[in-house]
Amino acid sequence: MFNVFKKKQKQGEEMKLKITGMHCTSCAINIDGELEEIDGVISASTSYAQAVTKINYDPEKVVKETLHLTIKKLGYSTEEVLSM
Repeated sequence: MFNVFKKKQKQGEEMKLKITGMHCTSCAINIDGELEEIDGVISASTSYAQAVTKINYDPEKVVKETLHLTIKKLGYSTEEVLSM
């Protein structure tokens, strides 16, 4: 049954980044953990095998540059992928 009182999670902007410098799946887990600590990041999903991260974020709370800098501080390079 459809619950009309269920809270709907706010949908944000999506951004996909190519990541270089990852060495293992732990790198991907670390990236996700750091991104999800940022106020305004709804979700982050990094794939070591594909060398990409997909970020769903609220642009009213966080700017793209903050997301890039967070990953760069971990020692990786980023490049935005324009087509999702």
